[in-house]
Amino acid sequence: MNTTVLKVVLDINILIAIIGRKSPFRWIFDCILQGQITLCITTEILLEYREILERKNGREVAENVVNFIIANPNTKKTEVFYNFLLITKDEDDNKYVDCAIASDAVCLVSNDSHFKILNKISFPKVHWLTLSEFEEKYKPLLIN
Repeated sequence: MNTTVLKVVLDINILIAIIGRKSPFRWIFDCILQGQITLCITTEILLEYREILERKNGREVAENVVNFIIANPNTKKTEVFYNFLLITKDEDDNKYVDCAIASDAVCLVSNDSHFKILNKISFPKVHWLTLSEFEEKYKPLLIN
């Protein structure tokens, strides 16, 4: 039995990509369901999840996903006490960075190119991975 549990922060573009039953990345959502991945969130992130999911997938899907995240015992609700403001091209993305720092997440997963700047910042260190990079690195550890 695999005992690896990863704490991660998922940008909304990644959450949307993994929730579909036919998504090639559904294994990530299944790992969240099974407790192998701890999803780190803040209230601000949860509100964005709801807003974007409702716009793209409808109210019922948005409510179901958000309610699952809230009720999931492996969700880590994080309070951010300091805003590092590391992303300047789209400052709204800082909520994900600050959550990753505050929750001591293994990585932040996003396909948004604004996060590339994190590769050049040594402190505080936030490991940013694209969805395909996350899959390449962690799928062998999580899927037997």
